[in-house]
Amino acid sequence: MDVITRSQQLAEYCQRLSRCPAITIDTEFLRERTYWPKLCLVQLASSPDDARAVDALAEGIDLAPLFELMQNRAVIKVFHAARQDLEIFYHLTGEVPVPVFDTQVAAMVAGYGESVGYETLVNSIAKAGVDKAAQYTDWSRRPLSQRQISYAIADVTHLWPIYRKLSDRLAASGRSSWLDEEMAILADPKTYAPDPEQAWRRLKVRNRNGGYLAVLKGVAAWRERRAEGRNVPRNRVLRDEVVQQIASEQPRGLDGLRQIRGLSRDLKGGAEATSLLAAIDEALAAPEETLPKPKPPRRLPAEAGPMVDLLKVLLKMVSERESVASKLIATVSDLEAIAAEGEAAEVAALAGWRRHIFGDEALALRAGRLALAVTDGKLRAIPLGEAAARRQA
Repeated sequence: MDVITRSQQLAEYCQRLSRCPAITIDTEFLRERTYWPKLCLVQLASSPDDARAVDALAEGIDLAPLFELMQNRAVIKVFHAARQDLEIFYHLTGEVPVPVFDTQVAAMVAGYGESVGYETLVNSIAKAGVDKAAQYTDWSRRPLSQRQISYAIADVTHLWPIYRKLSDRLAASGRSSWLDEEMAILADPKTYAPDPEQAWRRLKVRNRNGGYLAVLKGVAAWRERRAEGRNVPRNRVLRDEVVQQIASEQPRGLDGLRQIRGLSRDLKGGAEATSLLAAIDEALAAPEETLPKPKPPRRLPAEAGPMVDLLKVLLKMVSERESVASKLIATVSDLEAIAAEGEAAEVAALAGWRRHIFGDEALALRAGRLALAVTDGKLRAIPLGEAAARRQA
């Protein structure tokens, strides 16, 4: 009874779950040989004592009740590190499950550290251990072993005490709205919809020559469409370094294309080679205004370096004071932008809850309205007027 393999079973269980205020969810999937993840198993629990695994590969099973449950706004869906799980549902249905509570993000907001792992939370909150033996098994093979099933079910039963603890902690600290801001990003379909025209951003830009940029963008988009259409990993179509080489060499015919190292046989002649060459020609003929516009590397003024160091100290101090993972508050890139541009910096650290706990102080420090000082053996941020008064005293 732990594994649901029939449509009627699934419909009945999902109907019961639809009356719950929250459910915990996890998925098992494979992605090594495909562009999109292949869903193999979905684990669901309405409590630590009521959990099921849904065999997504069971012959004839209709997953429609599960997808309907994912869109039920009256039921909170609790995941850990939800992004890949949500991508799976987005690919299968065109919709992102809502509402979502991600325990990894919640743990960072609640002060459990940087990108805290599931096993750490299970150990510290659920007071249990994780059997990793089944973690990397082939979830597409049938029948599933009892060890696989037990491992999969444990993932969602352990999530319950973690969810309750984190939810209560966020509510008590008044930070539930902070998590809501982060979940809005996860709920945005644009987070998961591939845009071939933006695929070049995955690659390191080696130079700013117009022809190079045009071909880099064009070939990266061509690769993305081919990979998605054939449902194979990008590197099965063209490896990253080959895309870079094509962008540098800009071959205009088969002879030139065959000089590129690392091309598969079907890209050295035939329809695929013709298609790739057409993409290169189209890219080179593109108007200049359509070329990629990579952000120039930020060159900090010489005097900004020490300011970045001070902002790092402030960030660490705020992270410890507020019990929020520093990685979630601001990145080094954020700090560099604040040091160089001040209020004009378009960074997450200067918006929402991040600005409330860190951004305003960071701007005050940059403007000379805030001092960092050690008092009573502790590092503190002191308004400059107070710092001056201390010196005079």
